Amino acid sequence: MNQGVEWAMHVLLSLAWAGDERPVPTARLAASYDLPQAYLHKQLQALARAGIIESLPGAKGGFLLARPPEKITLMDVVTAIEGTEPAFACTEIRKQGMGENAPKSAFRQTCAVNAAMQRAELEWRRSLAAQTIADVKAAAEAHAPSAPRLARQAYGRG
Repeated sequence: MNQGVEWAMHVLLSLAWAGDERPVPTARLAASYDLPQAYLHKQLQALARAGIIESLPGAKGGFLLARPPEKITLMDVVTAIEGTEPAFACTEIRKQGMGENAPKSAFRQTCAVNAAMQRAELEWRRSLAAQTIADVKAAAEAHAPSAPRLARQAYGRG
């Protein structure tokens, strides 16, 4: 997974803490995490295309959550940033090297490595789909009770 997923998650938490009274500009979101604005904007656009956040144009524009944190799963975020391609792609390496001269019958069954990786990825996706931004927000607040206040201050809300 690339850093964009981590950045997106933090931004979604910040937007949840900032509230929905007015949008938060990309520049403020980037500055609050000391991130490059142009790259963060790409992640924000991906979240907006996925319907996770709303992009409001103009001088007073920026980003707001498009739906409540309880309705945004971690899988939604990963899919928005990373896409829907599987994390593992079997290249049938078993047919190379020592398997190069094996009969075709040796490869009738699915590759055991591929099967194991597909099972693991399915469980990973299920786990991400079972957790929401609200869940992460609650955990973050339990570990760092000042985080909501700091986010509101960073975005001129408090």
